[in-house]
Amino acid sequence: MLTYSLEERGSLPLYEYLYRCIREDILDGTLAAGERLPSKRALAEHLQLSVITVENAYRQLEAEGFLLSQPRRGFFAAAVERLSAPVPPVALPQEAEEPVWRLDLTSGQVDAARFPVSVWARLTRQVLSEGGAALLAPVHRQGLPALRRAIAGDLRDRKGMAVAPEQIVVGAGAEYLYLLLAQLLEGTAFAVEDPGYPKIRKVYGRCGAVCRLVPLDGQGVAPEALAASGAGVLHLSPSHHYPTGLVTPIGRRQALLRWAEDQDGVIIEDDYDSELRFTGRPIPTLQSIDDGGRVVYMNTFSQTISPSMRLGFMVLPPRLLERYRRELGFYACTVPALDQHVLARFLAGGHYEQHLSRMRKEYRARRDRVLEAFRTSPFAGRIAISEQGAGLHFLLRLDTARSDGELCRRGEELGVRLDFLSEYAALPRPEYEHTLVVNYAGLKADGLSRAMELLAEVFAE
Repeated sequence: MLTYSLEERGSLPLYEYLYRCIREDILDGTLAAGERLPSKRALAEHLQLSVITVENAYRQLEAEGFLLSQPRRGFFAAAVERLSAPVPPVALPQEAEEPVWRLDLTSGQVDAARFPVSVWARLTRQVLSEGGAALLAPVHRQGLPALRRAIAGDLRDRKGMAVAPEQIVVGAGAEYLYLLLAQLLEGTAFAVEDPGYPKIRKVYGRCGAVCRLVPLDGQGVAPEALAASGAGVLHLSPSHHYPTGLVTPIGRRQALLRWAEDQDGVIIEDDYDSELRFTGRPIPTLQSIDDGGRVVYMNTFSQTISPSMRLGFMVLPPRLLERYRRELGFYACTVPALDQHVLARFLAGGHYEQHLSRMRKEYRARRDRVLEAFRTSPFAGRIAISEQGAGLHFLLRLDTARSDGELCRRGEELGVRLDFLSEYAALPRPEYEHTLVVNYAGLKADGLSRAMELLAEVFAE
């Protein structure tokens, strides 16, 4: 007869303690496979428990496969593998704490204080109060129709893009959309800009895509290098490249479209920060001059609303839309319904355009103050600034005998975090050395003087 010391159960319910005791006996071989267990009533009387307690323990063991029940015969121990010796717990590696920087020139995140939180909160309350069952209903796999209509309207009004809501696919940020594109265009080599945003080639590479590096000249992706790469897909940011800031002129854009037509290729236009252009008219998108349906346009709200929102979208040309629905249409939309409902109202109500107008005004003024601070700094005679009146970063070339690595280490010692153009290049080139990528979004007016003092220490020969 099975005997267990019930006094050792601690705070566990009786049935759970009994279940654990019998399970351990089966796992360690005390109860052999096929061995019959006492009847529920016999075991209850032996342990002075209620029959229902024993029955609950037996039923849980049966549900997990430790016991087999045979009509009119009772319960029998199942054949299970015996436990090996317990493995001692392995100490998990500690997650490194982010250092606190006195000055960080690498963060391009927008200033959250500028976002109209009260408007967003009001729209959220409206959605919650009016949504009802619709708010809990499954969202279309390409995204909420109302949001896709609002995005299509915004692209038409601000960028002159004639796209149908049906062409738009909403997803959880740019990196998720990269994953979808890698699957959609599987088997084709991807040409990526070098230097360029490292995550692009990392995501494509982890998806099994072959990435071919194509160098940039003064106008962006060089067509000759692109043709020589043998790639069938080109991923680029023609309106404001990161990190060089290059803007691809119309002649080069037409040459790239001809390449796509001749090679039966696809161009992925990553328009990540075109909303933050401070001088002149917005640059027309590559998609808007594409007559052959070769361009996939993609953008996110990370630069204009918040990176934590994780909401982006892509516009597929008709030929790829059909393929997407056929091959990847089983994917559910990855953005929460509430966020989509609120953003749809934020766009349709004109709040987004107003927010962008305030953002451009604020960051134009901030950029001007930052540039002036650099031009009047103690090291002004040793720097050359390159910027295109757009985005939240610019390039600063420093006349120095120190290597980029030395400057980074010296900066870290002083609590200053630096970013160099050479770090974005997979293939090192001398012309990329000594050029800082300055993300100025976090540089506020009251901290500029101290920032220049810190950089003067870092740059000192």
